[in-house]
Amino acid sequence: MKENQTKSWVAVMDFGSQYAHLIVRRIRELGVYSEIVPYDADYDKLEGAKAIVLSGGPASVYLPSSPKPKINIANINIPVLGICYGHQLISFIFGAEVGKAKSAEFGKTVLINTNNGKLLKDLPNNFIVWMSHSDEVKTLPHGFKVVASTKNCKFAALEHEELPIFTVQFHPEVFHTQYGREIFSKFLFEVCKCEKSWSVKDYAKEMISSIKKEVKDSKAICAVSGGVDSTTAAFLVQEAIGDNLVVLFIDTGLLRENEVESTLLMLKKIFGSKVHFVNASRRFLEKLRTIKDPEQKRKIIGEEFIRVFEEEAKKLGDFEYLVQGTLYPDVIESAAVSGPASKIKSHHNVGGLPEKMKFKLIEPLKFLYKDEVRRLAESLGLPDELIKKHPFPGPGLAVRIIGEVTEEKLEICRKANKIVEEELVKAKLYDKVWQAFAIVGDDRATGIKGDERSYGYIVTVRIVDSIDAMTASWSRVPYELLDSISKRITNEIPNVTWVTYAIVDKPPSTIEPQ
Repeated sequence: MKENQTKSWVAVMDFGSQYAHLIVRRIRELGVYSEIVPYDADYDKLEGAKAIVLSGGPASVYLPSSPKPKINIANINIPVLGICYGHQLISFIFGAEVGKAKSAEFGKTVLINTNNGKLLKDLPNNFIVWMSHSDEVKTLPHGFKVVASTKNCKFAALEHEELPIFTVQFHPEVFHTQYGREIFSKFLFEVCKCEKSWSVKDYAKEMISSIKKEVKDSKAICAVSGGVDSTTAAFLVQEAIGDNLVVLFIDTGLLRENEVESTLLMLKKIFGSKVHFVNASRRFLEKLRTIKDPEQKRKIIGEEFIRVFEEEAKKLGDFEYLVQGTLYPDVIESAAVSGPASKIKSHHNVGGLPEKMKFKLIEPLKFLYKDEVRRLAESLGLPDELIKKHPFPGPGLAVRIIGEVTEEKLEICRKANKIVEEELVKAKLYDKVWQAFAIVGDDRATGIKGDERSYGYIVTVRIVDSIDAMTASWSRVPYELLDSISKRITNEIPNVTWVTYAIVDKPPSTIEPQ
């Protein structure tokens, strides 16, 4: 997309970090266009860039197999910011020793700021940063000065004495780092002299234009679940190709309680006669019978989803394109990125797709994060009920049911999810948390119901706070709310005896259990 940018853009060189796209998102949030480029990109891929950011990554820079850039970082003539692996790589290039840290740092750490550097100037002497490293810079690289440290990391932030090269061991792009926005702002506007020239409205215009050019007079069919991602993706494509888009809503049998009816009503208000509905719940549930492995479940759902699309397409017309609401986090966690990322899990919109399929893909949101999509949906005039709805995974309740997907566990999961959402609405907290849901597995526990021993399922409640789904914290909701949820679940769902609450952040966990 950078071809259309005439003012400022920043290249993020991806060395395989799970946060690489989050750096892009932070830069765009400040009004500057940013884009991922491969770690081994040639100079022509950087044409017009005002700066380069080197991402983190899972490799050790001192190993021969570790990823190294083709370009000469020391002679690039534009500002450079290295983060985590990028910090170690630049230090290594400038002659520092890099090796295993005596004390690895993961999570929140206190940064000691000397206030003698440009990026950290005027920030507090001590503030919290997010660390995620087991290697460290052990000696000062040639030409650099130390501008910050931590208890266990002497060289936590460095700046070159003459060149516009800056490095930080911590992750300013992560929500948990205090003053991360200010650090990026100083880099972009004070060091790089970038101009604010990008917004989600600009993104929409460029994407609509791009889709028009690619699709032309061909027809597209869109997988719409009723969530903000797929619906916004479909709306953008509709703006580009009009009646050449068909919206297909498939009941997989894995949706929440009453979701089929409410979603169908909303979609018809937005897309009118373009919406076609098919009930394929029986075939999905039959395919999932006896399957316990979460990756296998995702693959099966992805395969079956495409098969349904192909069958319906034959009935509805000749379609060349399939539209999906894939987002950055989907791409990142499936390791479908430009760098050597470690794979976390496949996604229905990415890793769940079969290798051979009839359609070409259109993914108009694959450069955006959830909060950006919500802002985009709002700017496009889509309804509040869509924009404020909590995220819901593509494979539906299959990822919230641990082990085999059975009718009994589906019923428990549906009812428990509904109770969680209803209680949050009642407590006026639904719009304040990022996501809330219930999980059921095969574990059971003894309880007492009606003065009799009962041996029922354990339901786990998960409520998280986040901005962009790349990181999340478990939500400190009132005990009274948890008590209400627990009592309702155990009273209203006969075969549930215990309710637990998930107390874990992302990372180290993911938001969804599978």
